[in-house]
Amino acid sequence: VQLQASGGGLVQTGGSLRLSCVASGGAFRNYAMGWYRQAPGKEREMVAGIGSGGGTIYSSSLAGRFKISRDNSANTVYLQMNNLSPDDTAVYYCNQRPAADYRDPNAGSWGQGTQVTVSS
Repeated sequence: VQLQASGGGLVQTGGSLRLSCVASGGAFRNYAMGWYRQAPGKEREMVAGIGSGGGTIYSSSLAGRFKISRDNSANTVYLQMNNLSPDDTAVYYCNQRPAADYRDPNAGSWGQGTQVTVSS
């Protein structure tokens, strides 16, 4: 599978961004999809995940600001990010894995990442 993430950029504090990730090769609808992020000097962490059945999970640190969704007809997973803060600055990675178990930050297939920078 190939995962192509897009939608990152520079935004001011309080702004919003919508990330997209298109998957090619493989039965997209059968896989769990996730978004992870890695800030400079920090470990990769899970942001949000969505299972093949549509069930979602979020990092407890997000306080409801982000929403993950998927469009199986377009082989695409989205991450709507609202009320962004400088702490959200990171490279955001799209991930595909066979099951909705996001505990392992290195499992599954990965896209190239998209940079999100939030200015204060």
